[in-house]
Amino acid sequence: MPVKVVVICLCFNHEKYVEEAMKSVLAQTYPTELIVVDDDSNDNSIQKITSFVKLHSDINIKTLFFEKNVGNCKAFNSALELINADYIIDLAADDILLPNRVEEGVKNMETYKEAAVNFTNANYIDEKGLYIKSHYAVSKSGKSLKDVSEGELFTQILERYFICPPTLMFRASFLRKVGGYDEELAYEDFDVMLRLSRFHPFTYADKILVEKRKLSNSLSTNQYKKGNKQLSSTLKICLKAFEMIENKMEKRALLKRLIYESKQAFINKRFLLFSSFISLGFKTILQK
Repeated sequence: MPVKVVVICLCFNHEKYVEEAMKSVLAQTYPTELIVVDDDSNDNSIQKITSFVKLHSDINIKTLFFEKNVGNCKAFNSALELINADYIIDLAADDILLPNRVEEGVKNMETYKEAAVNFTNANYIDEKGLYIKSHYAVSKSGKSLKDVSEGELFTQILERYFICPPTLMFRASFLRKVGGYDEELAYEDFDVMLRLSRFHPFTYADKILVEKRKLSNSLSTNQYKKGNKQLSSTLKICLKAFEMIENKMEKRALLKRLIYESKQAFINKRFLLFSSFISLGFKTILQK
């Protein structure tokens, strides 16, 4: 019996891109189910979604529309409760899965049964869909020029950003075991990768299988600016990581992360957060 894969497509004011995202799921070379979640968009996203579902009425596309904005993490978890799957992909409605993303992920994850996550290389595209660069620089054959770490990655994930979040494919049972996304946070990937990598290895497929769109007004693009909640969430994640570290190597990794985040907070005049990152840094240094 083939394993079941579900893509949760999360939409918030993505009327320009949501159709392309949904089409990319239907174009997968491996049978893939789709659930589209709209987090109270105030543009024409819902109309785009409902029209697309009607046009593809022969396919069982599930939808979940929120009447008030609940945030990305709660929206994802609400969809997670509605589905039964072996593997799950979280697809932002402005990103694109290339046709063999799911097939390659299933092949990889079925080979490495202990893995919680499969991740891949990706291309960054602009608002018009034009190529910017690849996440990991590649050779003419499309292979990463530098070795990409896989396996036990907790320390590396804690220390620095190096995995492109839209490329993640989760083993559903492991994701459910850690409770899905933390709904107290403004974003999900750093936290969920830390919690999963604490207990399970990650695997890497050395292929470009996702296109991530870079938008000038996105939360991630402006994550350090005043008013953006992501930096506060990063502090919360670092506080959680402080309770998770078990050795000197992990301690050094957390300190490197805190130094980086405190610099960003200072540069962007987020002085209260800067102080909090520094305080946690001293606490980490003094930890036995």
